[in-house]
Formats: sequence, C-alpha cells, structure tokens
Amino acid sequence: MVNREETVRVSVAMVTYNGAAYLREQIDSILNQLGEQDELVISDDGSEDGTRSILEEYKEKNRRVRLLQGPGQGIKKNVERAIANTRGRYIFLADQDDIWMPDKVERILKVFREQKVSVAVHDARVFQGEDSSHIQMDSFFAFRSSGPGIVKNIVKNSYIGCCMAFRRELLKALLPIPEQIEMHDQWIGVLGDYYAGKSCFLPEPLLLYRRHGDNNSAMVHYGVWRMVRNRLVFIYFLGKRIMCLRRKNSC
Repeated sequence: MVNREETVRVSVAMVTYNGAAYLREQIDSILNQLGEQDELVISDDGSEDGTRSILEEYKEKNRRVRLLQGPGQGIKKNVERAIANTRGRYIFLADQDDIWMPDKVERILKVFREQKVSVAVHDARVFQGEDSSHIQMDSFFAFRSSGPGIVKNIVKNSYIGCCMAFRRELLKALLPIPEQIEMHDQWIGVLGDYYAGKSCFLPEPLLLYRRHGDNNSAMVHYGVWRMVRNRLVFIYFLGKRIMCLRRKNSC
C-alpha cells in the first residue's frame, strides 16, 4: 500500500473565518493548479456566515480538499492547526479572499528545485473590493521594500503569508508558533532565513491581493512603542526557539 504522506507534493494551508463573500474564487484559483496527489487543507475557525457550507460542498466534490475545525484561539493558532495537518513536501500558505495566478504553484516549485532555500515568497498586485482588474498597487515588494535577511525582517517585516511557501523540513523549527508574537509570517520567514541562509524573494506578482474592510492584516504602521515591543518579543522567542533546537529539546 502506498503511503499518501510520501506522495503528496504540494499542501496548501488555508485558514477561514466568515469569508463566504470571496471564498469560491480563491478556492477555484488554487484547485485549478494542484495535481491529483496534492491537497488543500482548510481550517475554519467557527465561521457563521455560510463559509462552512461552502467548504463542505467543496470537500464533498473534491477529494483533495481536507476540512478541519479551527481551535477558536485566533488566527495564529488557526494557521498552526492548518500547517500541522499538512502532508506535502512543499507547504503553501493561503488566505481566504485572494486570487492565485494560474502559474503560481509551478513557478514556486521551480524555485525550490533550482535554489537551496527553505522559504520562497513572491510579489503580489493589490486590488480593492470585488473588481480584480482595478489594481491599486502593482508591487507589494516595492511598498514593503521586501527582501531576505534576518535583521532586515526583524526591523521591518517584509514577509506576507499569502505569498509564502516553504519546505516541509522547516516544520520542526517553526511549530509551535508562539502565541506572544505578532505575526506568523515573520516567524516562518525569519526561521527560514536562519536555517537556509537566505530566503528567495521572487519579483513576480503571482497573486492578486484583495483589500477590503474585513482583512486581518493591515497595510498601516503601528505606533513606535508597539513596534518596539513587538520586535523585542519576537527577538526573545526567536532566540529561545533557536537555543531549544540547538539542544534538540522539545520546543
């Protein structure tokens, strides 16, 4: 008997919460480029707007869709739930309301084949609301001055979860995600920089990033004291995790 965990190439880890308005467009854009042995793992964190029924429908029709019940402890723990239940060699993160470009998966897999990196992140175009042709920003990389580097991304994070993918080997370092840190994407990206030396920032817009009133992530800056606090907390838990892994203890 073939072990399915050995045959899954790509796992997409998606988290949902009251995302019915744009969910179908995103799921279709993902499934259209996954192979038969790939999977879309969705952790729904108690949606009350019809999201769950949409997800159940996709699960019934497509065996590549796996549906989980979220822990009800916020987005970081829901992301952790989805990631921890993936089985693929390459793990892609996905929000519930964006649109993947048709060649996203193959372009990122090409990066992993050709470069010794544990994390790949690509550029995105930003649009508002329902009209994906109305582009407000041609490059998220330009907006965030995106690029690799541990110090750079601690000082100013340029990782964005919906544009990230990483090798399965990184799971042992990044899980569990500390509850106290601000952003899971920064945690994954910086740990990837630490283990592989440098992440790949691919300057190609492989995603249409939707902005609307319900987004969890914000394209605004916090106040100075909150930014300082967030960085100090991040550094503390990053150092703690690195020391833990060096000692090969349970983290």
